[in-house]
Formats: sequence, C-alpha cells, structure tokens
Amino acid sequence: MTAPKTARKPTTSAKQHPSGDNRFKILEATMKRHQYQPDALIEVLHKAQELFGYLSNDLLLMIAHSLRLPPSRVYGVATFYHFFSLAPQGQHSCAICLGTACYVKGAAALLASVEHEAGIKAGDTTADNRLSLMTARCLGACGIAPAVVIDGEVAGNVSTEQLVAQIREMLRES
Repeated sequence: MTAPKTARKPTTSAKQHPSGDNRFKILEATMKRHQYQPDALIEVLHKAQELFGYLSNDLLLMIAHSLRLPPSRVYGVATFYHFFSLAPQGQHSCAICLGTACYVKGAAALLASVEHEAGIKAGDTTADNRLSLMTARCLGACGIAPAVVIDGEVAGNVSTEQLVAQIREMLRES
C-alpha cells in the first residue's frame, strides 16, 4: 500500500521572509538574478543597503549564507568600501577623502572642522540623526582635491569655510 500523494504548493520566484517584509523578497530576487554567484557580492550589498539603509549583522549573515560565502568575507568587503555602512545613517551624509592628494591639500583640517561643528567624530552620526560623518581612503577625484561627498554628490576644491557653512545648514534643517 502506498501513501497518498499530497499536493505541492506552488513556489514563488523569491522566498517570502518570515517577517513579511518585502525588502527581503526584492533582495532575494536580486541574488536570484545573479544566480547566487559569490562574485555578485558587491552588487548584492549595494542593493541591500539601498533597501535597508545600512547593512546589519543579520543581513550580512543572510547574504553570506545565500551566496555561499564565509561571513568573514562578506563583512570584510562591507567594511573595506566606504560606501557601505554597518549602522543606521543620518538624514545627510558627508564623506571626506583622506587619500594622499586630498590629505596634502588640507583634508585633515576639513575633517577636524566638521567634527568640531557637528560635535561628532568620523564614523558617527549626530544624536538627532541629521548628519553622518565618514572618511574615505580615496574617492578617485585627486584632480579636484580636497574632495568630499555630500549626500552622494562629489564636491572638489572645498574650503573649510564652504564645508562648515554647508554642514551648519544641514544641521539647522528641520
């Protein structure tokens, strides 16, 4: 005697996360589009950050598992590149390039001035979540040093006065 066959549930193109959060479904679709290949890691991390705003440890572990990569590799890539964030970010962001050309042209003074004005150190976000301050190893904009990225826009030949004025304006916004 054989056991009766049970009907199989149709599978969806992307797994539904137990939380019901559709962002996981979109991330899963991105990984599927890349056939879960480990070499798609950077693109998957970009999509995850775009969806969630930052890369939490749980999210990094999920990506590592899905792409069949060691968590240390995923974490290493996420911490190597300045455009990935492991903590929630502020409403505005400022990344100051500390590469050789920018450093020689005054990037350290820019950083010190912004830290003083905002009351935070590089890598932190203001208590009111208005500004996140970061540094970058190199933006690849050496010809316009010192360079900064403010809310995703590259600005070159930046003076301390210009940058502090812009930061003050960001901190005043409601």
